[in-house]
Amino acid sequence: MMRHIGLGEHDKVVLGLSGGVDSTAAALLLKQQGYRVVCLYFDVLGRGKESAEKARKAARALDLPFLYKDMSQIFEREVLSYFEREYLAGRTPNPCVQCNPTVKYRALLEGARDLSAGHIATGHYARVEKRKKKGLYQIRMSANQKKDQSYVLWKLGQQELSRVLFPLGEIRDKEEIRGLLRREGFENAEDKDSQEICFVEKGNYGDFLRQNRGYLPKPGFFTDKEGNVLGSHKGIVFYTVGQRKGLGIALGKPAFVTGIDSEKNRVILGDNQDLFSDTIRAGSWHFPAGVPDENTPLQGRIRYSAPLSACRLQKEKEQSFMVKFDQPQRAPAPGQSLVLYDGEYLAGGGIIEKNCHA
Repeated sequence: MMRHIGLGEHDKVVLGLSGGVDSTAAALLLKQQGYRVVCLYFDVLGRGKESAEKARKAARALDLPFLYKDMSQIFEREVLSYFEREYLAGRTPNPCVQCNPTVKYRALLEGARDLSAGHIATGHYARVEKRKKKGLYQIRMSANQKKDQSYVLWKLGQQELSRVLFPLGEIRDKEEIRGLLRREGFENAEDKDSQEICFVEKGNYGDFLRQNRGYLPKPGFFTDKEGNVLGSHKGIVFYTVGQRKGLGIALGKPAFVTGIDSEKNRVILGDNQDLFSDTIRAGSWHFPAGVPDENTPLQGRIRYSAPLSACRLQKEKEQSFMVKFDQPQRAPAPGQSLVLYDGEYLAGGGIIEKNCHA
């Protein structure tokens, strides 16, 4: 159920509005439930106030106040530089995971502070609940399992979770959201879903780094796991663990990227079975409601689109954990997030560092 704590200044909500279907519907639902909504557009690419026109138009149709905030310098430091640094190190980053606590929710909390608002809100497909056992807030999966976005929210802490509202969390079908906007006469009801990474508009990540970050591709060698040279690659940023297509090499059998060695500028190729690991080491862990007991049966997800799989957390030393899966996982990529769930509740997450093959 949506939290609603009565009239007063805590009924004011600062909502992140892009002008797309989800954020517009979130604003409409909050307004219908009696919240005093202020719409905030954060410009992460520094394109100026004209970039906010779609969001401003949606706010106007909602008859809600609208604010613009330039977050491009923070986005450059916290997300774009991170994105570049990770790819150059041979890892596969999660820019949305990084952006949420450092840019998006930071902007919302600052807006709430300036406006004396009690809540913040987004159009994410997720839920949040205060758990009775510890009295701490915890993210819960969306009722719409196909659209669930809890995976990208694992870095949020109690500061954000205690104040955030997810109006779309209980809605089970995206068509219901579009129908709501149609009935209210919103022009954006049929807009396409937004792309996965907002700043990569076309082409692949290597092309983005080359065209926008001044990256000069450094060719190197494809090798097998023993170091034998198999051919030449065009630069490590054009490859990721698990990749098969677009390698530009013929070995007479299917070849997959099984590792990237940035120090030696090599891309390691192997067979499909070389990609499977049942034990994964991750670091930079965050457990918003405390570290689960090692005996707690959990489920893990090694990338946004991966299915949940039964696993257990194994502590190695202070803040260092391994995750042991019942079934080997295919192509866990260093740099990606490993997110753990206790039933429908997000238990925590970390950044994949190393795999121990089954």
